Amino acid sequence: MAGAVTGGCQCGAVRFRVTGGLGRASICHCRMCQRATGGAFAPLVGARGVEWQGTPARFASSDVAERGFCAACGTPLFYAPLGSEVVELMIGALDDPGAVTPELHYGVESRVPWLQLADGWPAQETRPGGLSGTGPARIASRQAAIPAPGTPAPEEDR
Repeated sequence: MAGAVTGGCQCGAVRFRVTGGLGRASICHCRMCQRATGGAFAPLVGARGVEWQGTPARFASSDVAERGFCAACGTPLFYAPLGSEVVELMIGALDDPGAVTPELHYGVESRVPWLQLADGWPAQETRPGGLSGTGPARIASRQAAIPAPGTPAPEEDR
């Protein structure tokens, strides 16, 4: 991607500029990314040297990472492994999302069955250590538990 890489949220309260370049782009189908984005997958691209204008809110979605979003409009902005210099930006939050092409599907064991992967990119299941192989063998999710099918929704306080 030539020139400055910039992006931000829907309302403009949080903007970013990448100063250290972009890394590999991927599509993550894991269940935590599905829930964090509200979509069938999360399109992500690694970035170094991200400078923020406005402060993204953060949620520690697991014991190994946090996710950033705009507190004003709710736009998902990034996934950040704890202790890493790389921030995985949401490709859709880039000002020019078409300039980045993913090259890998990850977490395909959670891929929704109606989504066909016909692009020929490599597909990997979530595995201990993550893509780098250096992460933990087990990740403790901090997202709310998913109710069993047929479980009624909690009643609202009246």
